[in-house]
Amino acid sequence: MALRSTVYKADLQVSDLDRGVFESQTLQLALHPSETEERLMVRLLAFALHIGEGLAFGRGISSDDEAAVWQHDLAGNLQLWVEVGLPDERLLRRAAGRAREVVLYAYGGRGVSVWWQQNRETLARLANLRVFEVPQELSRQLAACAARNMAVQVTVQDGQVWVADAQQSVELAPVALKEPVQ
Repeated sequence: MALRSTVYKADLQVSDLDRGVFESQTLQLALHPSETEERLMVRLLAFALHIGEGLAFGRGISSDDEAAVWQHDLAGNLQLWVEVGLPDERLLRRAAGRAREVVLYAYGGRGVSVWWQQNRETLARLANLRVFEVPQELSRQLAACAARNMAVQVTVQDGQVWVADAQQSVELAPVALKEPVQ
């Protein structure tokens, strides 16, 4: 018998002062049996940082044909592909060929620097790819905010991100490892 995903519900409020976006959404996130709460919360963070019309969670970890988070325009064209973790560079190359913009939020402590050293040259050729590192201590603090029913506020100002729930607040600034080629 296969294990089922665990459903998490999040009331998300985003105040992105850098983009002038202020939105509230009630979301359901499926935690795949092989996924950690740390990955779940980094996915939620990625969603909050890109919140907008047409943004949705993909099947992510259970399918490499779908992003962790993605956005289609009204015509159905793939505009944004967001991955989290340390994916195979082939996945990012395929995503870069399909979407106008690809963003990766890498997390995992020392593993990020090892992964980046192994993939930097190949990924440098992808003009529409941005890569950010979420420091391990911060991704773990985000994981501590995970609850089956949660209310999360995300505020973005001057590149700084604050994630808060009823008990705690986490301040972070994702570290840019790669920006898109102009």
